[in-house]
Amino acid sequence: MARSNSASRKRASGEQARPAALDAVGGRAPVEGPLALDRLIHERLRLGIVSALAVNTTLTFNDLKHLLETTDGNLSVHARKLEEAEYITCTKSFEGRMPKTEYALTPAGRRALERYLDHMEALIRATRDR
Repeated sequence: MARSNSASRKRASGEQARPAALDAVGGRAPVEGPLALDRLIHERLRLGIVSALAVNTTLTFNDLKHLLETTDGNLSVHARKLEEAEYITCTKSFEGRMPKTEYALTPAGRRALERYLDHMEALIRATRDR
């Protein structure tokens, strides 16, 4: 209720409301449509995975785990979400008798990261221009 009263006061006073995209970053209701942040990438660990793979052709599970300072289970869950969204690929093989899991960023993942970064840059510009 307080939110709607605040919005009503802003309209009554002629004050402009913040763009919806800024509301999403400010912790309010998520924005839908072209202004929406990609919630899949926005999560800290998944953003780290996608960013690391953007600057490396491939990384092993252990490389990512050490780089992002996370646990096996945490990395596995977040990598699986990115894989299901087809943002990354996972290739499993053996190096001698040791299993080796390698990840790579897909073209769809690279486009998603570029859209995300463009969106964040626009938010930064909008915030600094105020």
